[in-house]
Amino acid sequence: MKIKKLGHCCFVAEPKEGIRVMTDPGAFSTMQSEEKNISAVLITHEHQDHLHIDSLKKVLVNNPTAIVITNTAVGKLLDEAGIKYIKIEEGQEYDLSGVSINGFGNLHAEIYETYGRVQNTGYMVDKLCYPGDAFANPNTEVDIVALPVTGPWMRIKDAIDYAKMLKPRVAFPVHDAHIHEWAGFILKVPNLLLGEVGIDFKKMDLGKEENL
Repeated sequence: MKIKKLGHCCFVAEPKEGIRVMTDPGAFSTMQSEEKNISAVLITHEHQDHLHIDSLKKVLVNNPTAIVITNTAVGKLLDEAGIKYIKIEEGQEYDLSGVSINGFGNLHAEIYETYGRVQNTGYMVDKLCYPGDAFANPNTEVDIVALPVTGPWMRIKDAIDYAKMLKPRVAFPVHDAHIHEWAGFILKVPNLLLGEVGIDFKKMDLGKEENL
């Protein structure tokens, strides 16, 4: 599968030739505004680092045939913005020209009690797992996981345990805009510990398409 990391939680996955799926065009990334040939945009939840309406509008201007896939809570915001979408939530499936998109999970991980605890839908794109801001179990075979590695709702232990539970072939970091270059040592921990159990932890260069 081809993956092109655009920033934070925004990346483009190409599970089959000509089908390009973008995730979470949020306010912490800008490269999504110039991306072309997008088939679908997945939005896991409404927090601004995952959903930035102006950025999404730019993506759709550049990709007028792209569909937006999201959940009920995000859908209400898209309704207000006049943006059409298809609702796919936990336990639901959508066929995107032969690519299977399945929703799983329904709640953002806890930050503190109910603060920010919005609806969060993770998505499986064929065998690629993108959980959004939660560590829900998709209950299916996972080949690649887009692994959150930092944020106010998690510890690096949570990320490592989640990857170990899923047992993917490859994990790459997302939810990582908080990591400054000088703090890159944070990524050494999952790289070491996941490598010990046979999971390839791969840091992605922004804007570079790679085969995983």
